[in-house]
Amino acid sequence: MPRLKLTISYDGRPWQGWQSQVGGTAVQDQIEAALKDLAGHRVVVHGSGRTDAGVHARAQVAHIEPPESLRLSMDSWIRALNVRLPYSIRIMKCEEAAEDFHARFSATGKVYEYRIWRGDVISPFEAGRAWHLYGSLDMEALRAGAVALRGTHNFARLSANRGDMSDDERRENAEGLTRTISRLEVHEEGDVLRLEFEGDGFLYKMVRLMVGSLIHVARGRESLEWLRGLVANPSGAKSSHCAPADGLYLVRVLY
Repeated sequence: MPRLKLTISYDGRPWQGWQSQVGGTAVQDQIEAALKDLAGHRVVVHGSGRTDAGVHARAQVAHIEPPESLRLSMDSWIRALNVRLPYSIRIMKCEEAAEDFHARFSATGKVYEYRIWRGDVISPFEAGRAWHLYGSLDMEALRAGAVALRGTHNFARLSANRGDMSDDERRENAEGLTRTISRLEVHEEGDVLRLEFEGDGFLYKMVRLMVGSLIHVARGRESLEWLRGLVANPSGAKSSHCAPADGLYLVRVLY
């Protein structure tokens, strides 16, 4: 029986990330609760990957094994789930997928966006949806830093430890910490500065650490040589400059 592929948008502010949490405070919990109410039993939701507390998604992808008792059209699935979900979580698209499709393991890459508000006063409609930064930025240095982070690197010093292994074990796991950033673009749009990242995968807090480190360079607090060293020498001290979750969006999952 074909699986169902769900494309999901959510405002991350009310939720403790994507992955299921005790107390049902994650996005996955809310969708599984809606499915249980609809089907009468638990239906497991498999996401393309985790997003942290406060991180938003424009197009997270998940799949489910649809219960045989529910014979719904794709539009009916969308309506039936959305009426059971809080307004901060929306099923945007539902489509049939191959029986072997897996939201996580079939993915070939992801696209993230990070939004920074540079105006003196942040709009109340942007609060919690962008990082409000004060002061000037050296945009030439920021763009040079973006170039330095493109390509294939060991991102041990630009990612965080989930606690499943020691820092020494992480450093020895070079293959597991190597990722390719195929696109890192900087866009200035009025008061908004957007950084777009496309890669074959991202480690825990990797995008936020890249953004925070780039901003420290643009503020003149760190040098370009320091930034280049973070990916040239994976055995040194990790960057501690992690940007807030507010500005991060999962834009697209690539298949």
